[in-house]
Amino acid sequence: MSNTRSTKLPIWVQDRDRVIVSDEDVEWRGGKRPDYSHNNQVFQQESKFNHPEGSLEAITQNLVITFEMEASNKSNPQQWLSIVADKFQMSSNGGKKYTVQEVAEQGTYNLFVDKSEHYDPEVESFESSFETFHNAFPNGFLWELVEVLSRPQNVTSKWRH
Repeated sequence: MSNTRSTKLPIWVQDRDRVIVSDEDVEWRGGKRPDYSHNNQVFQQESKFNHPEGSLEAITQNLVITFEMEASNKSNPQQWLSIVADKFQMSSNGGKKYTVQEVAEQGTYNLFVDKSEHYDPEVESFESSFETFHNAFPNGFLWELVEVLSRPQNVTSKWRH
């Protein structure tokens, strides 16, 4: 992940692992904190960018990585630090906008992966979809920011897996 360990920034844009160890009384799926140590190692080996500390690129990358961890591992969206739950909307490529509750209940895979001969989001649960993708990508489904295309209020970015 990008270096944004400045104590002047909110924890959710500093580092995913800092959010994990700092969260007390969180309702973790499976009853325990996730361990991203292997994913972090693979990311460092495969990363193509080193965004400057505190840059919009580093903040955006760390925020999305933290959001993905929270959406995948925290069952209660009111405990997600990376979003404002009552204002949150998520869409992909101009498609349908989903609420935080829909993301928490159905999972991002079921909302953004279309039905095919190999996958049917209508029959998959949050847990089964997570397991399917975890098994398909044992090193993680790594997300890296390539470029920020538009600046705040609505940040648009280009990224790679």
